[in-house]
Amino acid sequence: MITGKNYVGYGLSAKGEATYATFDPKSNSATEWRFYEATADEIDGAAKKAAAAFLEYKNFSGKQKAKFLRAIAEEIEALGDELIATYTKESGLPEGRAMGERGRTMGQLKAFATLLEEGSWVEATIDTAQPDRKPLPKIDIRKMLVPMGPIAVFGSSNFPLAFSTAGGDTASALAAGCPVIVKSHPMHAATGELVASAIVKAARATGMPDGVFSNLNSSGIEVGKQLVLHPEIKGVGFTGSIKGGTALYKLASERKEPIPVFAEMGSINPVVALPSALSGKGADWAAKYAGSITLGAGQFCTNPGLILGIGSTSFDKFVNTLGDEIEKLAPTCMLHPNIHENYEKGKKALSQQEGVHVVASYEADSAPNYGKQKVLTVNGEDFMKNPKLHEEVFGPFSVVVKCADAGELTAVIEQLEGQLTGTVLGEPSEFKTFSKTIDALQGRVGRIIFNGVPTGVEVCPSMHHGGPFPASTDSRFTSVGTSAIKRWVRPVSFQNWPREFLPEALKDDNPLNIMRILDGEHTRAKVG
Repeated sequence: MITGKNYVGYGLSAKGEATYATFDPKSNSATEWRFYEATADEIDGAAKKAAAAFLEYKNFSGKQKAKFLRAIAEEIEALGDELIATYTKESGLPEGRAMGERGRTMGQLKAFATLLEEGSWVEATIDTAQPDRKPLPKIDIRKMLVPMGPIAVFGSSNFPLAFSTAGGDTASALAAGCPVIVKSHPMHAATGELVASAIVKAARATGMPDGVFSNLNSSGIEVGKQLVLHPEIKGVGFTGSIKGGTALYKLASERKEPIPVFAEMGSINPVVALPSALSGKGADWAAKYAGSITLGAGQFCTNPGLILGIGSTSFDKFVNTLGDEIEKLAPTCMLHPNIHENYEKGKKALSQQEGVHVVASYEADSAPNYGKQKVLTVNGEDFMKNPKLHEEVFGPFSVVVKCADAGELTAVIEQLEGQLTGTVLGEPSEFKTFSKTIDALQGRVGRIIFNGVPTGVEVCPSMHHGGPFPASTDSRFTSVGTSAIKRWVRPVSFQNWPREFLPEALKDDNPLNIMRILDGEHTRAKVG
């Protein structure tokens, strides 16, 4: 049952008078649910509970935390049809997408549980003493990763499950040993409350401390600001716009005790179509990219918003085919009227730029809040002169840039801001010819793809979902895959520490049987 209340630790709370409703973009009307804005007192209560819980939770074993994460996945699944129906009502996304995202969310939780059960992720490193070393003796030093403290997680608009209440940020922070306070996204607060109830139920069942998780409602920015500024919060996870992410980053850096903000933000995900891709498989790639551009109404952070190639007859044919293919596809519902309105504004603004021409634009009538796809084209010189054309338009939209030659193609890429992904279409035989272009692309992205589409992110240890600014605020870290846990930890060295008081991961007899670096060698062996 949806209560509209906040979870402050285990307790439901509604101390404030301000409320808001979520919205059904398909029916173009507000939902029946009302949500209570979290008050300053509730924010403070959640943060203090999280800080108290941290003192206990940080010392829980990997197996205890893994049991908790697996229980969350089970409780999410137990929500059944109610979760799917609520998700689709608040997002306008289809049932198949909801079920797929639920599976991904559960899979992420289980992947972190497996990581915890194995245990080597703490990067235990031991350098044993050498008292007879000359000219100075060497002391015993041991190092491992430890959790940093309570984490504030901001739910994202475009992934109500996988990047929200129990999504990758929450799962990785809980796995690291950090309590989490979620600032629920206002567009899917009912979905968020259902998932929050599952987390709380799992926490109770597995003996987690009260305050290990809280969920706070907010229709604006004030709750998020107060949460980031609270002295008990030690890190922030965010998925959303460049404006929102950079604002939080600035806020966190100006605290008396600055804290890290790991924000995944804007990206236009450039695609480089080499000559062989257009001459041999141009029509096939055009059809695939029409589907990728419009997938999920273009509301993926990896939507291909920029396609680059060198002018030729094959290039012109590819562009025309892309236009034909994209106009065949029916528009789909966007997440919210505000997102649809911003899409229309962004589409119009870029369409009016100098040197821009329309390749394709869906003009037939459609239901309210449906995103009508559009593709523009511009030459390389005009693109480089106009930074406005670099901006992300969140929706089914893309710009095709026609470059004069390989040199200009490389120059365009070198001018781009940081991106989540970059894609190369073509044959491996062209890699030497276009080595400078490919090298430039690698320098601007966190993931480089060959002969594929950027939409779709595999959740696995090798995945990197991040990139140079503004794709993310720290290109060294990922928000997808088990390596995401490293955002919420810090290294601590124990020098000449009494053996009996060392953490389990650093003890001589390696009771956890984890892989460690012992005097420079990777091993599971005991010390001595």
